[in-house]
Amino acid sequence: MVGTLIEKEKINEHKLIPAEKNNVEELFTKLNDALRLGNEFKSKVSIAFNTVDGPMRIETTVWSLTEKYIQIKSGVLIPLSSIISIEY
Repeated sequence: MVGTLIEKEKINEHKLIPAEKNNVEELFTKLNDALRLGNEFKSKVSIAFNTVDGPMRIETTVWSLTEKYIQIKSGVLIPLSSIISIEY
């Protein structure tokens, strides 16, 4: 998987920027599946995203999904445009 693994609580310490390739349309189905896994089964997924310091990734439960963001624990929002990949 792409990116340096960081704790999800540290995500706000990094400035998120758009991924080199806009994957939103391709990833939307996976993000919906990740949301379902989190809500129904409390399963975690690995999400890689782009920052000014390079690619980072976290392992977390997706709490909600909108057209522009995913929300994880503690109300942290990750812009969909920053997501590089998602694995579950």
